[in-house]
Amino acid sequence: MSRTRLAPYLSHVFVPLIALLLGGCVGVAAGVGATVGVAAYQERGIEAAAIDLNLEAQIVKLWLQQDETLTLKLGVEAYEGRILLTGVVEDPEMRADAVRLAWKVIGVREVINEIQVTSDSGFVDLARDSWITTQLKSKLTLDNKVLAINYAIETVNGIVYLIGIAQNQGELDRVIAHSRTIAYVRQVISHVRVKGTA
Repeated sequence: MSRTRLAPYLSHVFVPLIALLLGGCVGVAAGVGATVGVAAYQERGIEAAAIDLNLEAQIVKLWLQQDETLTLKLGVEAYEGRILLTGVVEDPEMRADAVRLAWKVIGVREVINEIQVTSDSGFVDLARDSWITTQLKSKLTLDNKVLAINYAIETVNGIVYLIGIAQNQGELDRVIAHSRTIAYVRQVISHVRVKGTA
């Protein structure tokens, strides 16, 4: 889930839930089907994807209870119970709270803290970061040697963070190489697991 993008997150989590509860909206139901279809092709499978989505929702819920600005400043990506936290805060205590709350959720196996503490981030940086993420997703989707569906991408202040499952080291190397060819990327940090490794 991207930082400062709570609305899209809400639409991905709550709209499908509402659709399931109401059982009537064909368009939204089709969206749920598409989401399930995507999960079926992911390396982690439907059940693990659902568990990860639930972990993200629980973390966001705890953040909202603690301080609603956490959800505006930070992003959370769950992959196989591994939680990647990204974003920018000005207060180290806020970062500590976000990490502490993530660890409270049952089922979390690891918390990867990539939250930056700085006051040097603004709207231009957010727009550029979003552009970088979009460019990288496009490159990975168009590369037939990469299973793009197995990667989650976050960009913060020009730093690209990757999490997911690579089919092999060669595929991961291609993903990182694609990341480095995009303008404004300052660094690439991978938390991707290579298939077959612990």
